[in-house]
Amino acid sequence: MRLQYVEAGEIVSTHGVRGEVKVLPWTDGPEFLRGFTQVLLNGKKYDVEGCRIQKNCNLLKLKGVDTVEAGQALRGKTVKVDRGLVSYDIIFAAELIGVEVFCNGEKIGKVCDVLDYPANKVYVIHGAKEYMIPAVKEFILNTDIEANRMEVKLLEGMEVDAD
Repeated sequence: MRLQYVEAGEIVSTHGVRGEVKVLPWTDGPEFLRGFTQVLLNGKKYDVEGCRIQKNCNLLKLKGVDTVEAGQALRGKTVKVDRGLVSYDIIFAAELIGVEVFCNGEKIGKVCDVLDYPANKVYVIHGAKEYMIPAVKEFILNTDIEANRMEVKLLEGMEVDAD
């Protein structure tokens, strides 16, 4: 299911004395947040006055957040972005939760979690059995969020309790 807003990171600290906040991105990299002029924090929209990259984080200057104290009040908040402003080809992990998974036309379960490992993501599928499927083209054959359907290829060993 496509979401209206997607989680893009978390405010982990402040930076400087003018209210800038440091965001740890939950996306593939900090470059992702640079294209947004507005973010959502706890249901409130903030205009982005500036966004720059520092190491693997973003430093955001939000309109109306002009002091260290105001920035500190946002610490721990989740930064969300408008899904309509993101390429339709990009699928976020949160949009995969609950998607029905099929192998050779037979339903094997639903995506219940997306694990993020250094090599690639792994989809955890719960059904009659539990599977852990690497999120690579070899195993994820097709994903249609609108149809709430994913086609996969299973190999021996992907079943969690397989002996």
